[in-house]
Amino acid sequence: MSKLNQHLSKHLRGDVLEKKSALEYFSTDGSIFTVTPRAIVYPKDVTDVRKIAKFSWQLAERGKKLPITARGRGTDQGGGALGNGLMSVLPAYMNRLIDIDRETVTVEPGMLFGDLQRTLHSHGRFLPPYPSSMEFSTVGGAVANNACGEKTLKYGCTADYIQELEVVLADGQVIRTRPLSKRELNKKKGQTDMEGEVYRKIDGLLIDKADVIEQAKPRVSKNAAGYALCDVRGADNTFDLSRLIAGSQGTLGTVTEITFKTEAYNPDTHLLAAFFDDMEKAGQAVEALSKLNPSAMEVVDYHLLDFLKRNKPEKLQGVIENEELPKLVFLIEFDDDKKGARKRKSKKAQKILKGLAASTRLRTDPQEQEELWKIRRSAAAVIWQDEGKKKALPIIEDGVVPVGKLTEFLRRVYELFQKYDLDIAIWGHAGNGNFHMQPFLDLDDTKDRQTVFKVMDDFYQMVIEMGGSTCGEHNDGRLRAPYLPDLYGQEVYKVFQQVKDAFDPYRILNPDVKIDVSKDAARKQLRNRYAMEHLYDHMPQTHH
Repeated sequence: MSKLNQHLSKHLRGDVLEKKSALEYFSTDGSIFTVTPRAIVYPKDVTDVRKIAKFSWQLAERGKKLPITARGRGTDQGGGALGNGLMSVLPAYMNRLIDIDRETVTVEPGMLFGDLQRTLHSHGRFLPPYPSSMEFSTVGGAVANNACGEKTLKYGCTADYIQELEVVLADGQVIRTRPLSKRELNKKKGQTDMEGEVYRKIDGLLIDKADVIEQAKPRVSKNAAGYALCDVRGADNTFDLSRLIAGSQGTLGTVTEITFKTEAYNPDTHLLAAFFDDMEKAGQAVEALSKLNPSAMEVVDYHLLDFLKRNKPEKLQGVIENEELPKLVFLIEFDDDKKGARKRKSKKAQKILKGLAASTRLRTDPQEQEELWKIRRSAAAVIWQDEGKKKALPIIEDGVVPVGKLTEFLRRVYELFQKYDLDIAIWGHAGNGNFHMQPFLDLDDTKDRQTVFKVMDDFYQMVIEMGGSTCGEHNDGRLRAPYLPDLYGQEVYKVFQQVKDAFDPYRILNPDVKIDVSKDAARKQLRNRYAMEHLYDHMPQTHH
């Protein structure tokens, strides 16, 4: 047993693992990168997390670095759940539901999002921004990435539902973040501890740089790139650090408890499928339909349908049988409480779509709706498809553009894939202008490895040119972090660095993620083979 293991095991209630198989298991996540940790820790509770932070901080004070990466189930596609120091794996023990009442729920970060959702459903409530990966991802991961999903169009992202967080700061101090009044903020700023310092610095930055931050903000309906400085000050002039911690990928502190606000759950919906042969008209439809405030507006393209027709024809059964494949299929959902409102909106939507030469199908029966949803949800089949050594890589899988530019975006993406002679399939959240796609490439092939970065450079430059953002919901990680200066400009990027300094002066919280990441560093961490099998496995056993 190493000295490190001895020390940690002596002080922690949880487990410490250093065996090769565990280090190997945690050296990858859902991304194209690999980084081997020094040791794995399964903290039992907030006291363990605090001790781990304190230990790392004291080492850093003496000039030794042992950084900390907090991790959920590791489905992160940008490399945010990797680190070369201590890997603090929260689902092992910190996975409990602590409290539930009429409109809020308090949970530990290691709880599976899907489990939480099922519990809420049984109380007639739900957490709307659930990601499509909720059956194998944690609520802590959702907070860290500010995850979104198909209902985000109407309901917003994870950060919009956080009432309060418990956070362990870099030096081990445990704080609670929630919206503060001016008076409460001033009181916090008067404290002499690290919490006080953080509040003083962040408040100062927001006052000094307000204009620059506001100007650099991408004008899109959702954005997970950078730090969410624009959201710290609420419309009611409150000051809420939770908005900054959400989406910060564990680079500012470790979240150990979350209180969410929940919404009333209405399982009765109207679902409309719209089939387009004209991309321009599909673009016009998004803007017109958005005015009806649908709860979802999803899209799949011709290439995904073609892929399904060839490989998984059963997924198209009852929806597209023998006819020509459309260019795009939209799924538009209305979940208004009153049946009359759902009916009225569906009728209006059908009228709009008819005017734009789209054929439609309305489904109100849950089982029939499932047939339609199957098309959108089968996008996962693309990711799992085995094309020999080529795999569907998550490298440009989360771009977001202003909704009015949907047609231009799709046209330019198709051109990009043609330029590199790559297979393509697109799916995503049309109502938010947020699209997913994963080109097939072989990480063991030198030419393909170079193509990865060429495609990324071209794609992110295009998205930025169009006034979009590099990521809508999957966050920066190691993958997109190098593009932040291009997206926001140097001045705002410097502000991001100052935010990081305020919370993490020694750079021990998930370093090389989100901030100060060069393309060269990312290149060196590229894996030789992309696979995701183990992600949906259980946690490795905790035997020493």
